[in-house]
Amino acid sequence: MAYISLHSANPPENTMDAAQTIRHCIAEVTALRQQRTDTPAWGAAVHAVKALQSARFRGTYADLLASVLYAPAARFFLAELYGSADYQARDAQFGRIAGTLQTLFPRPVVDMAVALAQLHAQTEQLDHAMGATWDSLPGDPAARYVAAWRQVGQPQARQAQLASVLAMGQDLARLTAKPGLRTMLRMMRGPAQAAGLSELQRFLEAGFDTFGTLARTRGAVAHFLDTIAQREGALLEQLFGAPPVTCETALRQTLGQAR
Repeated sequence: MAYISLHSANPPENTMDAAQTIRHCIAEVTALRQQRTDTPAWGAAVHAVKALQSARFRGTYADLLASVLYAPAARFFLAELYGSADYQARDAQFGRIAGTLQTLFPRPVVDMAVALAQLHAQTEQLDHAMGATWDSLPGDPAARYVAAWRQVGQPQARQAQLASVLAMGQDLARLTAKPGLRTMLRMMRGPAQAAGLSELQRFLEAGFDTFGTLARTRGAVAHFLDTIAQREGALLEQLFGAPPVTCETALRQTLGQAR
């Protein structure tokens, strides 16, 4: 599968554009979060959607999570991209990033921060929409999930979401090969913390360490990302095209395999 590089997908031309993009994405997420705060039942529904998706990921990738080689990368994806964690602290930091991007981080890292913010906003929009229908749907969580997924639809957005996840993994692996960049990141811990960007720093270091280690084994990064692409792609096809009962049965089986 060909992945879309973050750096070929029209990245912002300058740091201010990057900061504006990040602020716009975080503003969207904050607005969605506020709606759920104002309507607690909606917030609980979105939490249920996220929790099910996290469990589904653990079931789909139980083999990778049990692998010595691939478990760290799978856990990173689960914690940072597919998890049910509350990212308010990271969002708040991203919202204050304008004056520090250019002075603290090199351009490839700036682009990754932009891509992460865009992916976060897109994921929140889709989860928010699914949560809006959740309480009105009958059945167990698997049946509700399938029905909510189909009511929301947006197959192109789902494909773009998957492409963004894969591109982020690919670019993290590529950036680990840049001489001195990991050392630079380590040296930036103090300044990043002083600037209020410790959560971004944590994400970057975790990503670099995870994919840097994986890249030391020939073909491991490609195998990991291909596995994600194949399984998530098959899931998208099933959720959009298979009979609902087939989707529900498969989802229940996957949830039963969650670790």
